[in-house]
Amino acid sequence: MSDKVSALNSLISLQIKPGDFLPATEAEKKQQVVMRDSISFMRDALKRLSRNKLAMVCLCVILVIMLIAFVVPYFYPYTYQQQDVVSAYTRPFQYSAKEQTRIANGEKVFPHIMGTDALGRDYAIRVIYGTRISLLAGIVSAVIVIIIGIIYGSVSGYLGGKVDLIMMRVVDIIYSLPDVLIVILLSVAIQDMIRSSTNELIQRLGAGMVSIFIVFGLLYWVSMARQVRGQILSLKEQEYALASRAIGTSAARIIRTHMIPNCVSIIIIIAALQIPSAIFTESFLSFLGLGVSIPMPSLGSLASEARTGLQSYPYLLLFPAISIFSIVLSFNLLGNGLRDAFDPKLRS
Repeated sequence: MSDKVSALNSLISLQIKPGDFLPATEAEKKQQVVMRDSISFMRDALKRLSRNKLAMVCLCVILVIMLIAFVVPYFYPYTYQQQDVVSAYTRPFQYSAKEQTRIANGEKVFPHIMGTDALGRDYAIRVIYGTRISLLAGIVSAVIVIIIGIIYGSVSGYLGGKVDLIMMRVVDIIYSLPDVLIVILLSVAIQDMIRSSTNELIQRLGAGMVSIFIVFGLLYWVSMARQVRGQILSLKEQEYALASRAIGTSAARIIRTHMIPNCVSIIIIIAALQIPSAIFTESFLSFLGLGVSIPMPSLGSLASEARTGLQSYPYLLLFPAISIFSIVLSFNLLGNGLRDAFDPKLRS
């Protein structure tokens, strides 16, 4: 009974107990910590991206395709323009009569993994080179889009007012231009320039490929510019931007050091989604005969050539179609994964 009374007295007592104010132990301190370790936005986004299994699988597929496209041709026994008419339309992993004779004589003949085309050219190396051209078109186009879109959108968004109004009306006009028509006109317009050029790379790519790069530089940056402009319009009202203007920092320095770094996430997302769009556009134009010059192969031109023997030799269309499908799908799914990882609103 006395214990209960003493407990009741201590409960209603207003006296302070020194024992209640002892320093907390390390274990008690750790129990009170509810915040996670400090981490940068980029590392946090990459960590979320690594948890997206589908995006990581697509990234591995893209890396494997790029490795095959840019490394395999250096030690592959055939070239994309090496012809052997006797071996025309050889099916995958089969040998022509001429090659069987060479094998009978003791020679080692590397098999045609994907068969041969109408001129007896190894189809595997042509698909590999076509994949390289498509990847080159996608990457170069994405770089062009990033450079022009960032500069144009950041200037328009930061300056605002009449400058922004005029620059955005230019973007609206460019949106209305038909892509295919511009490509055709540019291909015709720069034919003479290509013929007179001494650059070997330009000669090999041809007017069609150069015109594709020019068209992407003229037309496809507008989406990037609009997205960057929208980000800059919100960022320039932040306190750090106001502080920079207050101390006399130039507009170019503010854009370069404060605005653009805070737009990295949207830039990465649009660039990742721009690459498959460029690859598909290049393949489509090459299918119409407006791509790289013969005999340089492209996935689109290979698909176009395969139409003539579609019923007898369907594999000639199957291999470039699978390549285009794999590249475009992988980049699209990777772009979706990057969007989910870099968008804080989608954080779980």
